[in-house]
Amino acid sequence: MNSEKMLEIAVKAADSKRAEDIVALDVQSVSLLADYFVIMNAGSKRQVKAIVDEIEDQLNENGIFAKQIEGKAEGSWVLLDFTDIIVHVFDDETRSHYNLEKLWGDAPYVDLTDYIVED
Repeated sequence: MNSEKMLEIAVKAADSKRAEDIVALDVQSVSLLADYFVIMNAGSKRQVKAIVDEIEDQLNENGIFAKQIEGKAEGSWVLLDFTDIIVHVFDDETRSHYNLEKLWGDAPYVDLTDYIVED
């Protein structure tokens, strides 16, 4: 499966669990780590866990398994490494503190409008 399809599955899964402010950065030109970084936040640690579980479940159903998951027990910042995409799920406070979008500011944003359902 290509990284664009993995990105679509991850974003739709996160959106289905009401992840907030979902953004994706195309890091292919600025990093060897992955093709995309996906960043989002949630209002509580419980919601962070629900989002993480849904992303993992949806990608697993499509034969994609995380190489590594960090921070799941704490729930303030969970990193899911699917090799081609790396997903960051934050609680609100932690996201604003680390501001990954600024750190990776050279990477262009990906248009996610086709993957996110407007309320």
